[in-house]
This record gives sequence, structure tokens and C-alpha cells, in this order.
Amino acid sequence: MLTKSLTIIAEHHQYFKNDGDDVIQGLKQTPKNLPPKYFYDDRGSELFEQICELPEYYPTRTEAWILRQYADEIAQITGKSELIELGSGSSTKTIFLLDAYQKKSSLCKYVPIDVSGGILKASVLKLQKKYPNLSINGLVGTYEQALIKLASNASLSRIIFFLGSSIGNFNPQESERFLQQVADALNPGDYFLLGLDLQKPKDILEAAYNDNQGVTSAFNLNMLSHLNWRFKGNFDLNLFTHQAIYNQADAQIEMYLHCQKSHWVSLEALDCKVFLEAGESILTEISRKFDLENIQKELEVQGLKTIKTWTDPKQWFGLILCQA
Repeated sequence: MLTKSLTIIAEHHQYFKNDGDDVIQGLKQTPKNLPPKYFYDDRGSELFEQICELPEYYPTRTEAWILRQYADEIAQITGKSELIELGSGSSTKTIFLLDAYQKKSSLCKYVPIDVSGGILKASVLKLQKKYPNLSINGLVGTYEQALIKLASNASLSRIIFFLGSSIGNFNPQESERFLQQVADALNPGDYFLLGLDLQKPKDILEAAYNDNQGVTSAFNLNMLSHLNWRFKGNFDLNLFTHQAIYNQADAQIEMYLHCQKSHWVSLEALDCKVFLEAGESILTEISRKFDLENIQKELEVQGLKTIKTWTDPKQWFGLILCQA
């Protein structure tokens, strides 16, 4: 019996209310920072989908090429599984995997998970038309919320996949904690498929995050709009500019909002007021770039043994299939 549904893991307003503390903490620090999860209201998710189509932004099309080439092999190795995708967005690249599993009659259920309820609902409805016999259960929530829920409901053989090198948005400590949570959500013999942006020349990386059309700039600035809406804020977007730089020492892109004029900002719902100096910067995202050999060692520590890796001809992007 086919099903299609959308489940709210936690009430969206409550999730942001509870987590507003991280906004206060980030704005009170020196230098200032904001958590990248606040990129993803519905408008932010739409802008990110546009970023994925930009000529400078190689990760999406490169990862899609790998999936197109090797999805059948992935389905062959893993067999019949419940497919769970963290940060599914529009599920555009996922179609290669869904097609591969369907060809082998080994697809029983797809669980897309995203913090943006709007884009998730649209994705579920679109996929249900393409795969009318597929059971789809979309979950709205954070990675942490989803993995806790999954860990308490691990009855089916499953493969969790985390594409787009989204793990690069975590610092090393956060990444370690995330991989522990993934391992906890898997039974022995289950699989984890991880997409990774690999290290490459600085000019290629910086161009990907400073596109000529200004879409990434709009995406970065939209975080402030999101905070204004969520927390009754008064950020003036005209007083900030976007820049992304590559930190060679830490092998990571760093995305900033630079303040152009000294002014006060208040977030009424958080009872938070912050003074921003002209020239001061807010770090909104890191995007770490990986070495395949090193990340496999990190996975091994969490009990996730590498079964196989795939890359594109330029070795710009990689996929790692692990087994618990």
C-alpha cells in the first residue's frame, strides 16, 4: 500500500525558539558568527536551488555526474533498503538513486528530511507523481532531530545518505558528533552514503561561492531576513555585503557578511541587542574541503567501514559508501 506523508518532527516555531540561544551566543562573540541552519527558510532553500544551477558552482553537477554513473552499482551493493536522505532539498540528485533501486525492485521506502517544510512538501508531491508506487514519508526537522527519531525506529534495513558535501558545514567537533549520531541510527549491516567536496585550487573554490550573478550574495543576506522574521529583528540588509574566501590553512571556504556602517541591531523575540562596528564581519558558514583518505579514517573511528569510493575524472568530488 503506497503512502505519502509529511511529518513535523518538532513544531517549527518551537525549534527556532529553543535554538535562538545560538543566535545570541554567536552575535555576542568576537568575531561574530551565525549558525548556517538559518539560511534555510523557504526563500533560502529556493535560492540554494538556484545556486546549484550556477556555472561557477561545480559541486551539484559533479556529484550528479557521479550518481548518474554509479547509482546502479550502489543499489547492487546495498540491496533492498529504506532510503533516508538528510537535507533532501528538492531531491533532484536523489532521482538517480531512486531510479537505480526501482530498476532492481529493491526500493521499499524513501524518507526525505529537511528543515524547510515548504520545499520538502513540494518535493514529496513531485516525487509521488514520478514514483506512484513508492512509499514516501517526508520529515521536517534538523539533522539531529531526525537522527534521534531514526535511532529509536531502526526496524528496516536502511541506507542513510548525506549528499552535497553538507558535512563540510560542520567544524571537526560537530562532524564527529554528527557521524556518531549517524552510526547510532544504523543497525549492523546498514549503509551510509556520504558526498564530499574535495580539495582543489583556491580560484576554483572562491569563484563557486562568489558567483557573478549575485545569487550566493542574496542567499547569504537572506539569513538576516530570516532572523528578522523569526525573532522580530531589524537587520537592514543594505548595510551588509557578502564575501567568501578560502582559508588554505584550514582547507575551508568561509562565508561572511561585512557590516558597512556602525549601528545597533535588535532581535525583540530574543531580548537581544547588539552593536555592529563598520568593517566588522559575521561568519555565516564554513565549507570544509576533504581528503578522501583522511575522512575514511574518521568514519572508521565511528564504526563506519568504507566499502567503496567513487570520484569524477577531475577528482573534484567524491562519494563514500560505508557500512555499519
